[in-house]
Amino acid sequence: MSKIIKGIIANKGKATGRAMIIKSPKDFKKFVDGDILVARFTDPSYVAVIIKAAAIVTDRGGITSHPAIIAREFNLPCIVGTKNASAVIRNGDMIEVNANKGYVKIIK
Repeated sequence: MSKIIKGIIANKGKATGRAMIIKSPKDFKKFVDGDILVARFTDPSYVAVIIKAAAIVTDRGGITSHPAIIAREFNLPCIVGTKNASAVIRNGDMIEVNANKGYVKIIK
């Protein structure tokens, strides 16, 4: 069974890939091209991994938050304000980010 996490659409699009939870810049070395960035929030230091990401999912934020603005700049699917994505999703989970409809699905 799959789990659905809802949030705010910050930039439309769809992506499927491996989730990588980033808690701080020390986690950046684990991130590889095509991973989906999952974080509580982002700040300018996260651009180093965002440029490799297939999509962005954050617990916090709205349409004018840092991840939303950067997602639009790089045209990445982005869902913000999920409240709990970084706690529910695990590193390595295959997830689908549907930023056309505002949800993230953990694929099992």
